[in-house]
Amino acid sequence: MNTYSQAGVSLEAASDFVSGISQIAKKTFNSSVIGGIGGFAGLFKLPTNYKNPVLVACTDGVGTKLKLAYQNNYLQNIGQDLVAMCLNDLLCAGAKPLFFLDYLATENLKPAEALIIADSIGRACLECKTVLLGGETAELPDMLPKNGYELAGFAVGVVEENQILNPATTGENDILLALPSSGAHSNGYSLIRTIIKDLDLQKNYIGLNGSLIEEIMKPTYLYGSVLEEILPRIKSMAHITGGGLPENLPRAFEQNNLQAIIYKHSWEIPNLFKFLQEKGQIEDEEMFKVFNMGIGLVLVISPAEKQNICDHLKNKNQAYFEIGHLVKKVNKQDPSFILKL
Repeated sequence: MNTYSQAGVSLEAASDFVSGISQIAKKTFNSSVIGGIGGFAGLFKLPTNYKNPVLVACTDGVGTKLKLAYQNNYLQNIGQDLVAMCLNDLLCAGAKPLFFLDYLATENLKPAEALIIADSIGRACLECKTVLLGGETAELPDMLPKNGYELAGFAVGVVEENQILNPATTGENDILLALPSSGAHSNGYSLIRTIIKDLDLQKNYIGLNGSLIEEIMKPTYLYGSVLEEILPRIKSMAHITGGGLPENLPRAFEQNNLQAIIYKHSWEIPNLFKFLQEKGQIEDEEMFKVFNMGIGLVLVISPAEKQNICDHLKNKNQAYFEIGHLVKKVNKQDPSFILKL
């Protein structure tokens, strides 16, 4: 007689994991949550302090950074990457996050190991005042690599309709204010893995602030708590993810008539990217297309708001750089992004 466990799926392990993640999720609950973990769907009451609420939703994953995490037993912060990739996108609409859902799949469920991931998801949700409303766990023998994982995240937020950050409101002379990244965040890791495949990940290479594995596994920065109070003062925002500045920044302004002028000397490119460029023998243009190059978020602001926003960031001890501005295009066919040396 065949059994589910003989086929590679342990219902007992799943039950242990659900019990553990329930305790993690409950720490993030607030008065909007109806019921709790264990139902077929999560229930959440829409806040009543909005006049014209607009729901904002997004989904994302961690990409091949996750492979480095499970291959090197470095799972302790990968859940923050998952949460940040979603919530930083919500932020670009001016939205406050309401709740988060996760999907975790594994070849063979090890509850203690999976709970390390779940705990980092919960900690990131707590930092962002976001409910971990529920999720799904799947054990998929023969589909994923041995001891491998896959992660996906789903987030829902809310914003007043008249406070949605809108690229159409941007104009000539608007300032581009950048907030630094904590590292490579969760993008470009297919190239990173190629560059480092023959390197010692435990070695402290010259110029890096720790071992190579520590540097490349730094979790994606969560920007919500720093910017929540000043979102109405910001015109638009770009989360610098896959495609780097050239692909993501133009999404934050009106591209038909405007062009972003970025000054490369206006911020110090972190040593991690210099290290990767040297080891991988990568051209500058390719580096900027693949990596965030030390910039995680770009705010598009009017000159009139610059002082207020900069004062707020200083009060929050948040580093920032003025990296450029918007100008009118001479011709509509002109590129939307210019990087000046």
